[in-house]
Amino acid sequence: MKHGFIKVAAAAPKVTVADPSANLQEILALHAEADREGVALLVYPELCLTGYTCADLFFSSVLIRAAENALSAFLEQTKQSPIVSILGFPLVVNDKLYNCAVICQKGEILGVVPKSNIPNHNEQGEARFFSPYTGEVVEVSLCSRRAPFGAKQLFACKTLPAFRFGVEICEDLWSASLPSVGLCEAGALVIANLSASAELAGKSAYRRMLVTSQSARATCGYIFSNCGAGESTTDLVFGGHALIAENGELLAERPAFTEEKTPLLITELDLDKLASERRRISTNAQKVSHGYLVNSFSIEVKETTLTRKINPNPFLPANPAEWGDRFETALAIQARGLAQRVTRAYAKKCVIGISGGLDSCLAILVAVRAMDLLGRPHGDVLGVTMPCFGTTNRTKSNAEKLCDALGTELRCVSIGASVRQHFADIGQDESMRDVTYENAQARERTQVLMDLANMVGGIVVGTGDLSELALGWATYNGDHMSMYGVNGGLPKTFIRHVVRYCADGAESDGNEALAAVLRDILDTPVSPELLPADEGGNIAQKTEDLVGPYEIHDFYIYHLLRFGYAPDKLYRLAKVAFAGVYDDETLLKWLKNLIRRFFAQQFKRSCLPDGPKVGSVGLSPRGDWQMPSDASAAEWLRITENL
Repeated sequence: MKHGFIKVAAAAPKVTVADPSANLQEILALHAEADREGVALLVYPELCLTGYTCADLFFSSVLIRAAENALSAFLEQTKQSPIVSILGFPLVVNDKLYNCAVICQKGEILGVVPKSNIPNHNEQGEARFFSPYTGEVVEVSLCSRRAPFGAKQLFACKTLPAFRFGVEICEDLWSASLPSVGLCEAGALVIANLSASAELAGKSAYRRMLVTSQSARATCGYIFSNCGAGESTTDLVFGGHALIAENGELLAERPAFTEEKTPLLITELDLDKLASERRRISTNAQKVSHGYLVNSFSIEVKETTLTRKINPNPFLPANPAEWGDRFETALAIQARGLAQRVTRAYAKKCVIGISGGLDSCLAILVAVRAMDLLGRPHGDVLGVTMPCFGTTNRTKSNAEKLCDALGTELRCVSIGASVRQHFADIGQDESMRDVTYENAQARERTQVLMDLANMVGGIVVGTGDLSELALGWATYNGDHMSMYGVNGGLPKTFIRHVVRYCADGAESDGNEALAAVLRDILDTPVSPELLPADEGGNIAQKTEDLVGPYEIHDFYIYHLLRFGYAPDKLYRLAKVAFAGVYDDETLLKWLKNLIRRFFAQQFKRSCLPDGPKVGSVGLSPRGDWQMPSDASAAEWLRITENL
C-alpha cells in the first residue's frame, strides 16, 4: 500500500447452485490464497454464497437461512484477516428480498449494499425475486450484528486516505443512472462490481468497453467480478469473465471460460494516480455531503509487491499495434499547427536550422507536411546548415542529403569566423571549452536563422523537444527561441520512434534516399556538436553521457508532470520498468540530476515560444505547466537523498 498502491482481486469461486455450505468452502479457499498474495480488496461475484441462478428457490427460507449461516461462518473464519471482502448475498429486509453485496473485514460487517437496478428483461427475470432499494441508508440485523444497509455508502481506509471505495452490482453498470457516478462524486476512487452476466457472443467485448469507459469517465479503479461456470444451468452459461481497469486503462483481464486456471485475477491499483487525476479535473466535482454514509476501516500500510506491468516508454501506447496511429496523429497536429502559423504570419518561408540530428530532422519533415497541407512547394522550406567547431562530416552530410531528398531549399552558413570574432570582442579565450564557448555558437546560429528569416520573409521553426526543455538542455535565447516550436510537445524517445516510422514509410513509398538518410540520422549519437570532434572526426560530445539516457529521463518526466509523483515513487517505478536494463545506482543518479535541472531551469520554460500541444504532458507556460521560475527543489532533493 506504500506509494498509494493497493493489491486487488476479482475472485471466481466454483459455485454450486443452492448449496451455501459448499460455496463457503470455495470462497474461503480463495480468501486464503488472496491473503497469501497480500490482497487488500477481494471482490466475489454476485450472489456467490447461494449462486445467482437459484430462481424460485430464493423464496425458500431454507436457502436464505443456509446463506446466513454460511456468511456467519465466513466472518468467524476470517476475523484475523485484514482483507476487505465483498460477497454477494440475498438479504430479507421487512419481508422484501434484496440482491446485496456484504462488505466485511476482520469478522465484522462494514456495510450491506443492495442492488439499485433490478433487470426484468434478462434471461433470469431477476425482478421476479428481488426488489430494488433506492432509499436512505438504514440499519439492519445480519448474522447477529447491526449493519448499515443502502446504496449510498462509502468505505474509507483510515490508514490510507486515498483508499475509498463504493459498490455497485451487475445491472447497475448497464443502467442510465449508474450508482458509481454518485459514489465517485462523493469521493470513491475505486468501484467494485459483483456481477452475474451470462455469456453471449460478443458480450465480453461489450463488458470490456463498459468497464474501461466507466473507469475513465469517473476517474476511478474498477473491479468487475463475474461468476463462473458453476452457475451454468438450464439455458444460461457463465464464464467467469473478470476485468480490472484504472482510469480507462485495462490493467488485468480473466477471459471467459478460464476461471479454473485463474480463479483469482490480481493486480494493483495506483490510488495516488487516481487522486492526482481527480485534483486536476475540476469537472469531477466531489459532493461529500451528498447523503452518503462513510464507513471506516483500517489496514496496515506496507509495501505492495508490484505485479502490474510498468511501461518503460509511457509516452507510447503499451500495445505496439497502436503506435502507427499515434505517430500519424502527432505529425498531423504538428503540421496543422505550423500551417496555421505560416498562414497567419504571412510567412513566405519556414527557416529551420538543420544539424543532421533527430530534432531538426523531425522539424523539417513536419514543415514539408505543412507545405503539402497548404498546397505549397517544398522549396518554401529553407534548411540551413551552420557548421562550426564541433560539426562532423557525417551530420553535415546527412543534413544536406535530407534536404535534397525532401526537395527543400538548402543553405550552408559557416559560423566559425563569426564566433571567433565574437570571442575576440568579449575577450573569450578560444582554448577555454566552457559554457561561453558552447553557447556563443548556439546563439550565433539562432541569430543567423532569425536574420535569414527576415531576409526571405519567413519564420524560424524551432526544433527543441520536451525532454530538452525539462532538463533545461537548451541555450537561453539560442536554440531556446523561435517563432514556432513544433517539437516542444514531444519527448526525445517519441521523436526517435516517429523518425523511424517516417523512414519505414519512405521505404514503403520507394524513396530509398530519404529512408537511408533517416536511418543514418537515427544511428547518429545525440549531440549539440559544440565541442570539437575526436581525432577520428567522430562526435566527441554525446548528450546522454552528460545528462543521462533519454529513456530514463522521459520515464521520469512523464510521471512527474502527469501525476505529480514524488521522487521515491518515481524511483520505485523505474526499478520495475527498467529491471535488467539499468541498475539501481544508475536510475537514482539520473533521477537526482533531473530533479536538480528541472527546478533550476524553469526560467527557460517560462518564456517559451508557441508550439502545438500533442500529448497529455507538456511544458508550455500558457496551460500545460505553470511553475515559479525560482521555486526551491529542497523537498524533492531531500527525498532523493534518503533513497
